Amino acid sequence: MVKRTAIVTGGTRGIGRGICEVLHAEGYNVIAGYGGNSEAAAKFTEETGIEAHKWDVADYDACQKAVADIVEKHGPVTVLINNAGITRDGTLKRMEYDDWMAVIQTNLTSVFNLCKACWPHMVGEKFGRIVNISSVNGQAGQYGQVNYCAAKAGVIGMTKALAQEGARSGITANTVAPGYVATDMVAAVPENILEKIVSTIPVGRLGDPTEIARAVYFLVREDSNFVTGSTISINGGQHMY
Repeated sequence: MVKRTAIVTGGTRGIGRGICEVLHAEGYNVIAGYGGNSEAAAKFTEETGIEAHKWDVADYDACQKAVADIVEKHGPVTVLINNAGITRDGTLKRMEYDDWMAVIQTNLTSVFNLCKACWPHMVGEKFGRIVNISSVNGQAGQYGQVNYCAAKAGVIGMTKALAQEGARSGITANTVAPGYVATDMVAAVPENILEKIVSTIPVGRLGDPTEIARAVYFLVREDSNFVTGSTISINGGQHMY
């Protein structure tokens, strides 16, 4: 197998870390993007041997520069996992405009930014794998998350369009929509609310980041070229349709 270079945004913790570790173990040259804690990112690199690169995924120019720097060092980026995401929860009545924009920019516009930067390299290589991480809440909706749900639903629609545009160039685009997974983001949910959430999951537990990562690996494999425009839901049976 050709050693593919993969970018995983939000790659140093949670689901992103799980994806990085699985792809790294499978022989990919993985770069973990992050936007926050450099000390934690350095620890991640020390623990995993995976390079971490800091930039703001919501900033178009920063994404262009980051991808150009990675390509210069590692060659064409042909695998892209758009995983970076934030929450700024609140009902519509209480939500501030800045909370809306922060989530839309980080969770949805970032997908455009990174796809735009990596697309020419994928076309040039006649090979590309894009996996965009959505959410069960982008499929089912969630009280108090109009911004997050809008962004994650947008990711699904965008992925379907990308799949059609990339097909003739050997580029596939798919979505993975996790349910509630044991990550720092979910750990921040108040315990009483989290207990109620888990009670709605038929398998009776939170997911594990590695369970999401294995699905991502399936989608980026060389022999998964007939799978495109799909959404894989991994939510323990919490939402089915």
